Amino acid sequence: MADGLPRKHDLKPYTKEGNVETLNEILITGVRVIDLRFPTSREHIGSDAVNKDPDYSAAYCILETNTGLTGHGLSFTLGRGTDLVVQAAVYLSRYVVKRSLSSITEDFCAFSRQMTDDTQFRWLGPEKGVIHLATAALINAVWDLYARAEKKPLWQLLSEMEPCQLLKAVDFRYIDDALTPAEAKELLESARDGKAERLEHLRKTGYPAYTTSVGWFGYSEEKIRRLCHEALEEGWTHFKLKVGGDPEEDLRRGRIVREEIGWTRKLMVDANQKWGVLEAIERTRQLAELKPWWMEEPTSPDDILGHARLRREVPEVRIATGEHCHNRVMFKQFLQAGGLDVLQLDSCRVGGVNENIAILLLAKKFGTPVCPHAGGVGLCEYVQHLSMFDYLSVSATMEDRVIEFVDHLHEHFVTPVRIQSGYYMMPTEPGYSIEIREESLNRFAYPQGEAWSAKA
Repeated sequence: MADGLPRKHDLKPYTKEGNVETLNEILITGVRVIDLRFPTSREHIGSDAVNKDPDYSAAYCILETNTGLTGHGLSFTLGRGTDLVVQAAVYLSRYVVKRSLSSITEDFCAFSRQMTDDTQFRWLGPEKGVIHLATAALINAVWDLYARAEKKPLWQLLSEMEPCQLLKAVDFRYIDDALTPAEAKELLESARDGKAERLEHLRKTGYPAYTTSVGWFGYSEEKIRRLCHEALEEGWTHFKLKVGGDPEEDLRRGRIVREEIGWTRKLMVDANQKWGVLEAIERTRQLAELKPWWMEEPTSPDDILGHARLRREVPEVRIATGEHCHNRVMFKQFLQAGGLDVLQLDSCRVGGVNENIAILLLAKKFGTPVCPHAGGVGLCEYVQHLSMFDYLSVSATMEDRVIEFVDHLHEHFVTPVRIQSGYYMMPTEPGYSIEIREESLNRFAYPQGEAWSAKA
């Protein structure tokens, strides 16, 4: 095609002619990219102050190989525009198809730079927005394939890597003024002490989580109380409330939650970028009576200095943000500027596992706790691996750390998350836990049953 984009069902037969790979190597022979949309805006799952009609969706990638082994990855979206991410992923698939898995994993940083440094395509970013979401979907699919080939869950694959091997996946360009490769290696080596004990602790208790399910907009007082009561019975100790509506109504809803959960359990509030900086300062002061464990996304996710000002002017409330941070560079500046107290990385907003490793290392260097964002399609399945790897091999602590849990759409996954008494249980199946059931793909592909394909 003139624009270089494969079209739907533009299939070419794979041939070994000219292929120098040995027969027992895993060769990526094709990529399927599916526009997957769940009609959650019609199912009354709740909303926040900004995203009022979310259709939880994803650009979903399947890597096909010459061995029958597959790799799965996705980037979360909210409905309209998913097709743009799909088309970007199809374009970027040219850097994946006809590659051996080993040629990628031996120098993962070089591979990720291929994806982000296309001399013309990068103009649409660089390393942000639609093209970075597409990059993440493909890179995460490669990591899923890699973990499956090694017959390990992703957290285990990462945590068992030697520091030098792990750092070959990290792109230090643009962040080495804040974290050098030598410093990163030292951080990883220092976390080796006690790793066996931490692994045993994870296996016994899991990783702590918090629930967002009690505090969506549109819930009646009766429903809020009922959901809080049910969550307490299930063992939850951390709760999140959506704010950003009428000031008095936000306080009223917050007081209801506090009445139900008490003052010893943790309550977080989330404005989902609703306010400008001055309003965020005023509203955070008002909400301080609820004693929130953090105020999440109070203003524009790009306003690093605005977040830093809010931290200075309302020091009694911790500030959390990050689910809409574009890349490792933005996180670096948030940390350097003192713009956050809690770093909320997103598994597929940035460039997949590779860039999340860089962000975890930056957070360790600056002594900042990481509590990942996990609302949406598959994000709980993803981030459990990242947090468990962080605990085992980077931060070496669970202090002030929890993973978000939203109880939506897990039934569509082959290996969904397992929650017990407010804790994520360790995944045991090989891969990144992101494979979606075939019947769900067939039912919720948009338009119905269609997919984009690229073949070697």
